Amino acid sequence: MTRETPFAFELRRGVFEIEVDGKSVGSIESHGTFEASVEPGHHTLRMRAGRYSSRVHAFDAADGGAVSFNCHGAMVWPTFVASIFKPELAISLRPA
Repeated sequence: MTRETPFAFELRRGVFEIEVDGKSVGSIESHGTFEASVEPGHHTLRMRAGRYSSRVHAFDAADGGAVSFNCHGAMVWPTFVASIFKPELAISLRPA
């Protein structure tokens, strides 16, 4: 997991909690990285910052393989304002 802002600054800042299969496994700060081991199989990933979150992403982990994601907080005002009403828009989470 890498947390980088591609071209601007984040409007939704602070530490993001990392959840795998609904359980907290760590956190990541701006410009940070995070690594964790998971069992082979199907899993879900979500980022959370208080009541704000990313959408849930499903992924499959292979034995000895690696899965990479990038995340960042809302960077444009319309998304930031929309996240007040729809909290899962506050954090962008995408496969790398």
